[in-house]
Amino acid sequence: MKAMILAAGLGTRLRPLTDTRPKALVEVAGRTLLEITLLRLRAFGIREVVINVHHFAEMVVEYLKANDNLGMRIEVSREEVLLDTGGGLKKAAWFFLENPTEEPFLLHNVDVISTIDFARMLQVHNQSRALATLAVQERSTSRYLLFDEQNQLCGRRAEGKEEVVRSVQRLQALAFSGIHVISPRLLTMMTEDGVFSIIASYLRLAGQGEKITGFRADEYEWRDVGRLEDLRKLI
Repeated sequence: MKAMILAAGLGTRLRPLTDTRPKALVEVAGRTLLEITLLRLRAFGIREVVINVHHFAEMVVEYLKANDNLGMRIEVSREEVLLDTGGGLKKAAWFFLENPTEEPFLLHNVDVISTIDFARMLQVHNQSRALATLAVQERSTSRYLLFDEQNQLCGRRAEGKEEVVRSVQRLQALAFSGIHVISPRLLTMMTEDGVFSIIASYLRLAGQGEKITGFRADEYEWRDVGRLEDLRKLI
């Protein structure tokens, strides 16, 4: 199984730390966010990873070189312009298509630290034959994804606005964790171009009847450390 780490962001919410380094190299208890994520993936058995970079890109490249890629095959996808999550994945799609396979891959935000069970998530994904499976939780957030009672994606809600792409009687609003298991079939179905969020692709495809599934991760610990105040709680 392969994986992609989304690490290209400017890390504006982590300033002043990210004035001199990329978000991926911000440290928690003496370890960089990138190392924490890579070791989690490696412990799950993943040995091939692509990382998108933009802000202080060379620092990430040098860090990986200095640490011998943590014993993994790691490729770097450079973004001259930030492409957002969907655009970033689409640019790096070659990594997952170089040896065509039906095996899903994992997409993980670099500023997320969790104990979410990747094995269980992968099992749910395979059993449901979903196009993508998103780890979600029932918690407070400014942006929600909307699911039906079978945990199928139906829409989103943010800033008082609601977008529903599949009409159902009862919707449940859940917070997305920044961790996805994705079928490689998705890569050829992303018709969006340039800068775009992967959520836009998910919603379009869900509206067309594709199965985008939520994996309930309420029992696991989860932290978004993309904000300075949240990071300081762990230091």
